[in-house]
Amino acid sequence: MSNKEKSLAELMNLTPEGRYDYMIEQVKANEVIWSLQDHDGCVMLTTEDEDCIPMWPSEETAAQWAVDDWKDCEPLAIPLAEFQQRWVSGMEDDDLFIAVFPVQDDLGVVVAPFEVDQRLTPKKSQKH
Repeated sequence: MSNKEKSLAELMNLTPEGRYDYMIEQVKANEVIWSLQDHDGCVMLTTEDEDCIPMWPSEETAAQWAVDDWKDCEPLAIPLAEFQQRWVSGMEDDDLFIAVFPVQDDLGVVVAPFEVDQRLTPKKSQKH
């Protein structure tokens, strides 16, 4: 656990952009991204314009969504390499977007999969 770990309550109160930044940081650190699945496959959300697959930084944050209509869903761990090799292109082909770390009252930032992939891929020129 890094000292950047935040409590669930703190995470739920972050801005959509703050949750996006946190998710990228956690996925890079843990090399796994989380979604929800039921017996039919991955959960899908629809905004006014896009069909989305919601994704979260941890099993615990994904499980927060598994209530009401989603109570039969279970967190699905997607290894980062699999996400980058198969999911990004597959979602692009299906014209699907990612709802980044949605919480009950806020879908969060909706972005194209390649944008998440770009943020997850280390930039060779930037060394800290």
